[in-house]
Amino acid sequence: MTPIIFISLLAASNLFLLLKYIRYRHRFKQKGLFSMWPIRRVKLDQLDQIFHTNKFGPTFDTEIYFIGRGNLNVTGGTSDTEAWILSVLAKKSKRIFEFGTCTGKTAYLFAKNSPPDAQVITLTLAPDQLKEYSKNAHDSDKSTEDALHESAFTDFLYTNTPESRKITQLFGDSKHYDEKHLKDKVDLVFVDGSHAYSYILNDSEKAFEMIAPNGLILWHDYRGPQDTKDVFKALNKILKTKNLQHIEGTSLVAYRAPNE
Repeated sequence: MTPIIFISLLAASNLFLLLKYIRYRHRFKQKGLFSMWPIRRVKLDQLDQIFHTNKFGPTFDTEIYFIGRGNLNVTGGTSDTEAWILSVLAKKSKRIFEFGTCTGKTAYLFAKNSPPDAQVITLTLAPDQLKEYSKNAHDSDKSTEDALHESAFTDFLYTNTPESRKITQLFGDSKHYDEKHLKDKVDLVFVDGSHAYSYILNDSEKAFEMIAPNGLILWHDYRGPQDTKDVFKALNKILKTKNLQHIEGTSLVAYRAPNE
């Protein structure tokens, strides 16, 4: 083998190893293996004592009405574990606000599991309001595309059910929503509307205004720097000023308001 051929083969081999290293580095970073994601993970019972366990596992305190999805691909859907967590937290919430109605399944579970006198308010963009959507230069194209795709419903899973009497359905762009009348009055806020960076920051700012003392805010789809990069970037920014927690085994991030 001539020196030139040997050097060429060596260079090609090194390039292959470099590309392989970069690919695995991205994969490990995405999974939080190469370096931990900024928001620390907590167990469920650290989030709320209602999730305490005994030798049999979760107790009857976490028993709920439920609609699962199994391995079905449902538009904008939470996992069964996430839906169970949200439903359990609804049991002790008198006023609930949701950014992003989508199919209305979560709104239904909130209404079904919350106290009889509870109020569920849910906000979404209607199909005929898509022109109101306000994309920011920092928003990824995929997050914007997903948000518009999920704004496809004018009737919902809860429509024509007894639970609908507890649900107030709002239509409009969340950037234009005035939350001042709900200041410090909401026990549980679920941020699951547009996953674009500017919308996560907007909806989070409004959620912090709404949340009552000792109330909970939860965000959906904290999945790492590749899968939902706008959510990841926005929540990591919020972490600089708020004590956020990543619920172990889920894509949910939580914030507990001070008990004033």
